[in-house]
Amino acid sequence: MEDYKNRVDGVLAQVNTIEQKVHEVEQFYLNNNKKQSNNSKGGSASKEKDKDKDRHVVSIKKQQQDTESGEAAASKRMQELIRQFGTILRQITQHKWARPFMEPVDVEGLGLDDYYEVIDKPMDFSTVKKQMEAKDGTGYKHVREICADVRLIFKNAMKYNDEKNDVHVMAKTLLAKFEEKWLQFLPKVAEEEKRREEEEAEAQLNMQLAQEAAYAKLARDLSNQLFEAEVLLDELREQLVQNSRKMSTEEKRQLGTALTRLSTEDLSRALDIVAQGNPGFMANAEEVDLDIDAQSETTLWRLKLLVKDALQAQGKPAASMGGNRNDNNDNNNNNAKNNNSKRKREICDALAKTAKKKSKKPGS
Repeated sequence: MEDYKNRVDGVLAQVNTIEQKVHEVEQFYLNNNKKQSNNSKGGSASKEKDKDKDRHVVSIKKQQQDTESGEAAASKRMQELIRQFGTILRQITQHKWARPFMEPVDVEGLGLDDYYEVIDKPMDFSTVKKQMEAKDGTGYKHVREICADVRLIFKNAMKYNDEKNDVHVMAKTLLAKFEEKWLQFLPKVAEEEKRREEEEAEAQLNMQLAQEAAYAKLARDLSNQLFEAEVLLDELREQLVQNSRKMSTEEKRQLGTALTRLSTEDLSRALDIVAQGNPGFMANAEEVDLDIDAQSETTLWRLKLLVKDALQAQGKPAASMGGNRNDNNDNNNNNAKNNNSKRKREICDALAKTAKKKSKKPGS
């Protein structure tokens, strides 16, 4: 019994581990369904996914590598755009009016005491150049960031200086020249942004498909593990039953009586147990003829375990499995046989009625 208990505990520990993984799979599909529901509102993402359902799905690790490779390629292309954008900056900074904007404003030297009260973020072309040449990851990641800083250089000057001031006029003129050149350069930027957006969407879709494939495989593996655990428990239960003593006539009588006290659902389970031990037994037939004495010891003990658990779940006392154990102790063998035959007929009738009611339930 100790060995049997240890083996059962081992199976239950395995089942607990499987249960945790099942919860993980359930959470994935729950979140996935929410995403699909949100995407279906827009329509495009859902249609795109349906269109690509049959594509080859790579592993999550491979997809992560492909995503990283794609991001590196996109970053390289953006750096090339930044290099090309440098030509525009050189044209602007070589203008004869660009000198006031090449270095940070000398606030103290010029006595501009209110400069930092007016200007929130000072900017100049030397700072922009340093950012463009930075190699430690702090540099510009997108050409639009440079564009924003160049605009800030001129807008700061226009904001701090009066419209009639020479610096204001110079800044306004150079900003107009810059915007003209930026509009000419913008199609290249828009093309790259569109390409990057498409690549990111494809990478996201591929990752989703890879995750779905991985979780589908995990679900199959868990199903197989649960089946194996169930088979092992059945084997252990069979061994326990085989090693158990034979059920006495009185215990069979008590079992038969207890079967009549089961709910419709539990009675259906009991009939399924009988059918497992008797291939010819029709558990779903309108009329069921159950002979307790004809059942194998395995079936009898399985029924007894089921009845015990079912009655306890119903809140009925354990004694209800057989009623008063002192009843009929003084009856002779002939009376016991007659009573047993009568009870078997009553039980069969009760089982038949219950099974008939069960078979008439909607959807059964």
